[in-house]
Amino acid sequence: MSSANPFDQLTETISRLIPDSADRLRGDFERNIKGVLEGGLKSMNLVTREEFDVQSAVLLKTREKLEALEKQVAELEQLIKSKEA
Repeated sequence: MSSANPFDQLTETISRLIPDSADRLRGDFERNIKGVLEGGLKSMNLVTREEFDVQSAVLLKTREKLEALEKQVAELEQLIKSKEA
């Protein structure tokens, strides 16, 4: 499995399961199974690893900002309480 494309790898793995006597059908099968796999995965509305990593970084940055703001609000609340007392 030297191919980097996971669809190609899976197609190759599945096509090896076809008996040698059905070798004529192997090419057709490989084309069809690859199309079915790609179509099925596209319909699942999946994201790429790159998109996932970008969104994870955005989420981490947002979480850090939120924590900083929560700390700032707590400090301001303490300041207000101490001035009221």
